[in-house]
Amino acid sequence: MDELKGKILWVDDEIDLFRPHIRFLKEKGYSVDTATNGEDAIAMVRHNGFDLVFLDEMMAGLGGLRTLAEIKDIRPNLPVVMVTKNEEESLMEEAIGVKISDYLIKPVNPSQVLIACKKFLEGKRITGAAVSKDYIQEFNAISVALMNDLDYKQWIDIYTKLVEWDIELDQHPELGLKQTLVDQTRECNLAFGKYVEKNYRNWVEQTANRPALSLEVVDRFLIPHLQGNKSVILFVIDCLRLDQWLVMESLLHEYYLISKDYYFSILPTATPYSRNAIFSGLYPSDVEIRFPDLWKKSEDDEHSRNRYERQFLEKLLERRKISLKPEPKYVKILDAEFGRSIEKNINSYAQTKLTSIVVNFVDMLAHGRSDSTLLKEIAPDESAYRSLTNSWFVHSSLFGMLRTLSKNKNVTVLLTTDHGSIRCLRGSKVLGDREASTNLRYKYGRNLKSEQKAAIFVKNPLEFKLPMRGVAINYIIAKEDYYFVYPTDYHKYLNQYRDSFQHGGVSMEEMILPVVRLEPLG
Repeated sequence: MDELKGKILWVDDEIDLFRPHIRFLKEKGYSVDTATNGEDAIAMVRHNGFDLVFLDEMMAGLGGLRTLAEIKDIRPNLPVVMVTKNEEESLMEEAIGVKISDYLIKPVNPSQVLIACKKFLEGKRITGAAVSKDYIQEFNAISVALMNDLDYKQWIDIYTKLVEWDIELDQHPELGLKQTLVDQTRECNLAFGKYVEKNYRNWVEQTANRPALSLEVVDRFLIPHLQGNKSVILFVIDCLRLDQWLVMESLLHEYYLISKDYYFSILPTATPYSRNAIFSGLYPSDVEIRFPDLWKKSEDDEHSRNRYERQFLEKLLERRKISLKPEPKYVKILDAEFGRSIEKNINSYAQTKLTSIVVNFVDMLAHGRSDSTLLKEIAPDESAYRSLTNSWFVHSSLFGMLRTLSKNKNVTVLLTTDHGSIRCLRGSKVLGDREASTNLRYKYGRNLKSEQKAAIFVKNPLEFKLPMRGVAINYIIAKEDYYFVYPTDYHKYLNQYRDSFQHGGVSMEEMILPVVRLEPLG
């Protein structure tokens, strides 16, 4: 016996006119019950598990719209297709207002009815089959690509496809393809780590045939917009992954024309290095040389290593011979209350030629999840972490600012991040002296040792344009989803930080980052 495709109720006071349609639907595998008035239809909906209702708008007794309202009270999510001769716009708007699912104008033909049935009863299955087919093709294409020597543009393409599929498969858990995607992403990160380890030393020495890096964000993506008549507001969201941005972006399409470029974070992919590089236009080793006082002050304060971003940006613009009046503004949002105050006054900031706004919440969320069993319960994996980020964004001052700025035609909005994060699942034991740093995805100190497979070893910091920090200092930078744990209380910290979102290492999630331009619509 063929599987039943769905259970339909057809309600019309002239139901005999639709017998050919009903027979046609039954031949296609649907079960169809009928009613000739609203009262019977409501009773049948109350006691039967229908999947779809076709409802006549003009019926004797209880009319179609009143019947619809009663049905929705009983089964709010039951799809109802209104069938009517009336083409008046006011009726259509009224029907839409009471949550009609679709609308057919009499006389209806069998193909219209069948399309409605497939849309509401088989749409998920049909879409799922198409998604599954397309993903398998993409999976095979990426697997083949990994056999080749890829360049940075191809890595950007692979990563964006993996992220888009990750978000797409959130809508189709029934396909069971998530683990396949997770495994392939891990395989890609293994290859990506080797790619970065092989090429990074060359990237920091020359600018040809390599991606834009953190220190070039201002030169490449910001300064060109300062030449025009519009004001520019640059948002830097600390620790934002591409997948988090894409779910946020979906809420902005009604306000902006959105275009994206990509750049690679420098190493380590951590705020003191990557964000200072953005605002200074310099590698960390050059910051240490050019601004020894500011670097030393930053180094002395573990929690304020980015307190001089405004000064770094001013010096960068000065080196580029760019003089702005009034002077550029810089804002760092660390808490919701301050964010709301900036939101209320964002139009005044838009009168300045350049404003930079750093938003720290996503980084705080990543660190908070590491320490909170409640947040781990709410966001147990990447999909839930995206959802949690999106929930914040919907109610955030950042979204409020972006909505307000979308009404200002004299502003160009740029948005980017300094680095992403990765969900760390594999610990790696590291040995070093007592003065070694405590970071989980990168460390510096004397004679640091770790598993070869887990890390990039930087014996000479200057080869990676990293600060020397004294004699005999070396760095290790984690690859893939590894995190470093010292031997002291090894199992305690291994368990404590397993399944936490961290940054500082080498992964697509941490390094491949969007730079977004938002142009107000209209």
